[in-house]
Amino acid sequence: MTSPERRYTSLFIDLDNTLWDTIHDNKKCLEELFVDYQFDRHFASFEAFYALYLPYNERLWERYQNQEIDRRTLLQERMLHVLRPMGIRDTRLAMRLNRDLNERTTRHTTLIPGATELLEHVSRSYRLFVLSNGFHEVQSLKMERAGIARFFRGLILSERVGARKPNPVFFDYALHHTRTRRTEVLMIGDSYAADIAGALRSGIDALWYNPAGLPPPGNLSPQFTVRTLDEIREIL
Repeated sequence: MTSPERRYTSLFIDLDNTLWDTIHDNKKCLEELFVDYQFDRHFASFEAFYALYLPYNERLWERYQNQEIDRRTLLQERMLHVLRPMGIRDTRLAMRLNRDLNERTTRHTTLIPGATELLEHVSRSYRLFVLSNGFHEVQSLKMERAGIARFFRGLILSERVGARKPNPVFFDYALHHTRTRRTEVLMIGDSYAADIAGALRSGIDALWYNPAGLPPPGNLSPQFTVRTLDEIREIL
């Protein structure tokens, strides 16, 4: 693995599942909901509930990312999907569960191992910006409570841009907003489709945080691939 030329001045960094252990924390929050709302009366176990929720939520996020559905559809449908087997089709309850879930996620502060050390290291040499498709009422609070907001010059959210990663409009906005040229920035993220392919198609170099060691699922290859955040410190 070779080091990059010192041409980068800024780093665009994804938040969920790149710095923040979103899967871990969301699972804990869902288990709290499962207990507090007594869903055990309808499901054999929390794992049965989670096995129904997780893949459907991931498919909805993929559709949201591709701008096939809007925010309300994502939030409403992911909860209705687990409510329907209980005979419940109450959309107001579904949205209330989402508000409850989102509020709980801001209270959990589990970072990916090495996240703080990485940010301390790269913040000495680069301007840092978070680029996220996550929701505004959640992301900034999570960053503050985890103690990592101090490292960043800005938080660029798809809700404010009006386009989502991997849409080139999102990356064009980020470049304009941060006053950064394409050749001066490196995108770091875990999602090949949203972060890596999105950046590369926008003429931006990319570093793929790929803990599973998967081959690229598409025909675009990132400039760098790592399995741990500690490896990024060796590159940058």
